[in-house]
Amino acid sequence: MENNTIFVGSKPVMNYVLAVVTQFNEGSDSVVLRARGKAISRAVDAAEIVRNRFVPDSEVTDIQISTEEIENYNHEKTNVSIIEILIEKSA
Repeated sequence: MENNTIFVGSKPVMNYVLAVVTQFNEGSDSVVLRARGKAISRAVDAAEIVRNRFVPDSEVTDIQISTEEIENYNHEKTNVSIIEILIEKSA
């Protein structure tokens, strides 16, 4: 994975919005927001806030969804959903 991937977790949404805006300000043309499970809605919120408020000349150009099998603390296998949202800045 490239260094322009932001892993979305349990921090407030604005932390991820700031991370995306920072990537764009440092010269990146695209940023990927990657989230699993309950953090998916936070990634979608961050993408929408970036697109609508902070970087109006950016757009969501690709969304990938998948499922990953992970092992929990009881050594039971469980499925977790993953989303990757590609945000690109218009040139």
